[in-house]
Amino acid sequence: MRTPQFNSLKRFLKWLRRLKLTADPAMTKDETSKYTILLKDEKAWQFVFPMEVKSVITRPSPGLTLRGPGFYEISGQAWSGNGSIRQVDVSADGGKSWAPAALSGPILPKAPVRFRLPWQWNGGPAVLQSRATDDTGMAQPTRAAFGEERGFRGQYHYNAIASWAIDAKGEASNVYA
Repeated sequence: MRTPQFNSLKRFLKWLRRLKLTADPAMTKDETSKYTILLKDEKAWQFVFPMEVKSVITRPSPGLTLRGPGFYEISGQAWSGNGSIRQVDVSADGGKSWAPAALSGPILPKAPVRFRLPWQWNGGPAVLQSRATDDTGMAQPTRAAFGEERGFRGQYHYNAIASWAIDAKGEASNVYA
């Protein structure tokens, strides 16, 4: 009798035709497109593998409408390919002020960690943001700082602070703040 794991493996293996190991970069489509960071001066960093420090708010977020003014919890995930998450700060005013979020353990190197912060929503417009810092001291950049250093030509390795706008109806949408 075949197990479900065997059937999943069988589906994957039917596409594998060969495996070739090389000592040097192969310059394949995925290797050059997904592991290259295009800079704004039209230069590039090639073969960039570490994921830099990043956080994202998962609640509230688009599709999760707030039901009116009141107490809510802002929560999300943070991670870093360089080490462990040391701190996550959350803003409800587009980055004008920040508050430290609570991290839920275990906090392990190169692993995602959940964060959360209580928030009193007054029913007016708000812009939610999170920014993470890892144990190497690397902090998640603002969108402006990211663009100044690298430009916005590439989509991989984008780790700038993301923003959710909450409107007066309690609906969230992605904005560039």
